[in-house]
Amino acid sequence: MPGNPGSGREAESPLADRIEAVTGHGPAALRAYRNRGLLDEPHARLVDEHDALARAGAGVDLYLRVLHRLADGALPVDDALLTRIDRTVAALKNAAAARDGAARRVTAALEPIEATATSTTPGPRHLSEAEQHALLAIAGGAKLYQHLLSGQVSVTAASGTRIPYAELQRLEGAGLVARDTSRPLNAGQPITLTDTGRAALLAARRPPTTSPPKPGPWPSSAAHRR
Repeated sequence: MPGNPGSGREAESPLADRIEAVTGHGPAALRAYRNRGLLDEPHARLVDEHDALARAGAGVDLYLRVLHRLADGALPVDDALLTRIDRTVAALKNAAAARDGAARRVTAALEPIEATATSTTPGPRHLSEAEQHALLAIAGGAKLYQHLLSGQVSVTAASGTRIPYAELQRLEGAGLVARDTSRPLNAGQPITLTDTGRAALLAARRPPTTSPPKPGPWPSSAAHRR
């Protein structure tokens, strides 16, 4: 099976483990899939919201570091220092509120995915190795061409990979890909993954996982300083 990008674990937020538990992929891997157009709309939204959360969390970390530096005893205690501390505390409160709002948006994007994962509805279609390779190639851009002289039909991906026309017909019949039939075959009909195809490909590339963990508290300020 093709390797998974960004397979190393990361602790971008307290929700990172919960995301990995339900999708089988950490935020970095999902972001790589997002950039390659391999995610359906719900997973793409989850990636975008988690990226926003990571940025908001970095803002909190920044003001915590500034506050620690101001209060470490190295500066003379005067009105100027106290004013800077007050301003930093106010900025920290705003950053924490923004982070908490971002966390709520991640949770709102994550819960429907968790509900789908635990439902009795049949999951995405199982893909063979050949299907996975074909879908990955198509995700990078592919077109169906008909040679003007021979009339032969062929599929060529932007990567240079050639996909048998019979394989394309099977993928299209399964609802995994779609092609733009408004374009003439001799000019090339673009082929794209459907949401069904993206979901099946994402599921095929995930390892076995346990049940999603319960959401935990946000790390304490002390944890941020360590």
